[in-house]
Amino acid sequence: MTLLLPILLGLLAFLIGGLYLLGGFRQRQPGEPPLDRGLIPWLGHGLEYRKDKMKFLERMRQKHGNVFTVQLGGYFITFLMDPFLFGAFVKENRERLDFNKYAIQLVHQLFGYKSSGNERQMITKSSHNHLMGPGLEILTLSMMTNLQSLLLKNVVPSSVQKTWIEDNLYNYSYNIIFRAGYLSLFGNVSHRSEGSLEKDKEKDISESEALYYKFCTFDRFIPNFAFGGLKREKKREAETARAFFWNALSIQKLKTRDNVSKWVCDVHQAIMEMGINESMVDRLMLVLLWVSQANTGPTAFWLLLFIMKHPEAMAAVKGEVDKVLKESGQKVLHGGPLIDLTCEMLKKMPILDSAVDETLRLTATPTLIRAVNQDMTLNMADGCKCVLRKGDRLALFPYMVVQTDPEIHPDPHSFKYDRFFNPDGSKKTDFYKAGKKVKYYNMPWGAGVSMCPGRFFANNELKQFIFLTLVYFEIELKNPHDEVPDTDLNRKGFGVNHPLKDMPFRYRPRF
Repeated sequence: MTLLLPILLGLLAFLIGGLYLLGGFRQRQPGEPPLDRGLIPWLGHGLEYRKDKMKFLERMRQKHGNVFTVQLGGYFITFLMDPFLFGAFVKENRERLDFNKYAIQLVHQLFGYKSSGNERQMITKSSHNHLMGPGLEILTLSMMTNLQSLLLKNVVPSSVQKTWIEDNLYNYSYNIIFRAGYLSLFGNVSHRSEGSLEKDKEKDISESEALYYKFCTFDRFIPNFAFGGLKREKKREAETARAFFWNALSIQKLKTRDNVSKWVCDVHQAIMEMGINESMVDRLMLVLLWVSQANTGPTAFWLLLFIMKHPEAMAAVKGEVDKVLKESGQKVLHGGPLIDLTCEMLKKMPILDSAVDETLRLTATPTLIRAVNQDMTLNMADGCKCVLRKGDRLALFPYMVVQTDPEIHPDPHSFKYDRFFNPDGSKKTDFYKAGKKVKYYNMPWGAGVSMCPGRFFANNELKQFIFLTLVYFEIELKNPHDEVPDTDLNRKGFGVNHPLKDMPFRYRPRF
C-alpha cells in the first residue's frame, strides 16, 4: 500500500497536468468573450464543427451572442459574428494578429511544404507584379489561347454538327478551366519533344487531362489533410496523390517546358536564392497550382449553372457578350481567326462582373483566421472591448455573417445577377444593416493581409470562360427543372463550395 499511494498520486498529478495543458481547466477571465470548451478535453467541439460548421456556429451565436470563444482541436478560437466588428480584425497590427503563423501551419498540413517563414512577402510581391497590371495582360492572353484550344478541340461547324453534345456541367467547367489555367501558368510541352506543333498540342491536351483527374483525387483529401482522421489505407492514397504532384511539378520537369509563366519562374528563382531545398521547392509548386486553380473550376460551374437556370440572367449576360464582341469588330467564323479577347474587352462587362460577384457571394465560404501573438484588447466599432489571450486564434466566417444576411442582401439564397450592378453601369457598393452602411459586404477573396493576390487573374479566367462559351456555343441544361444541387459540407471553410452531384447539360456550336 505504501508503494501504491505514490504511484496513484503521480498518475493523478499527470492527469491533472495533462488536462491543464489540454485546456480542461481554462476559465473565462474579465473582459474575455463567453467561453465554451465542449465536453472533450483538447478536441472540444471539433467533431460538431467539422460535421456542420454553419449549424454549429449558429448554435453558438444563439447561446453566447456575436462574440464567443470555442475550443476546436487544441485551439481556442474566438469568432466575430457581427459585420461591424470585421474592421478590427482586418486592420489590427500584424505583430498582434498574425495571418502568417496560421498559414505556415496549414500549408504544411495540406501540401507538405515546410516554410522558412520568409516566403510570403516574396510570393505576394511576385503576385502583384504578374497577376495584376501589365503582367495580368500577358497571363490573360495566354489563358485566352489555351481556353479556346480546349473549348474548340474536335468541334465541327453547326452545318455539320446538328446534334447536341452531352456532358456533365461540373466536370466540363472544372476540366476546361483547370487545364487552361495549368497550361497558362506552368507552360506547354517543349516544341523540341514531339517534332511538330500539332503533336505538341495533342500532348498538352492529353497530359493536362490526366493531370486534371489526378488533381481532383488530391483535392478530395484537402479537408482530411487539414483535420486529420484518415484511416491508414485512405491516408496512403492521399499521400500518394500529393507526392504525384511534387514530382509532376518538380523544377526538373518545369525546365523541360516552354512558356512557363513569369509568375511561376519568379517564385522559383526567388525561392532558390533563399537557399530552400529543391525538393521543398517542388512542394511549393503544388501550393501555387492549388491556390490558383482549386476554386476557379467550381466557381465556373456555379456561375454557368446559375446563368442557365435564370433566363433573364442568360439574356442579359449574352446580350452584353454579343455587344462587346460586335464593338471589337470581330465575328465568329468557322475556319476564321480565334477571338482576341483582351483585358480591355473584359473591363466592359459590368453585368457579367455582377454575376461573378453574386456567384461568389452564394458559393465562396472561406474561414479567415489570425493567430493572437500577444495578450491584447481588441477595440470594437461599437465601443466595446474584447480581451484575447496569446496563443489563441481569431476568426471570421463571412459567408454566414455578411454574404447570406437577409438584411444586407435581401432574399440571400437566391441568385440575382444584377445585385452588384447599378442601372448606370457602375458597381454597386452600398449595402446596409440596421440603417448603417456595411463596409465588408462580400468577402470571397478574404480581406487585409490575407486577401487573395490572384483575384484579378481568377476573375478574368471566369469571365473569359463564360464569354467564349456563350460566343461559340448554344448551351442548355438537359433537365432544366432539376433543383440546384446541395453542397458538400466538408468543403465549407476551404474556399468555394463543391456540389454533391453533377448537372447534365448539352451544347452545340453556334458558328
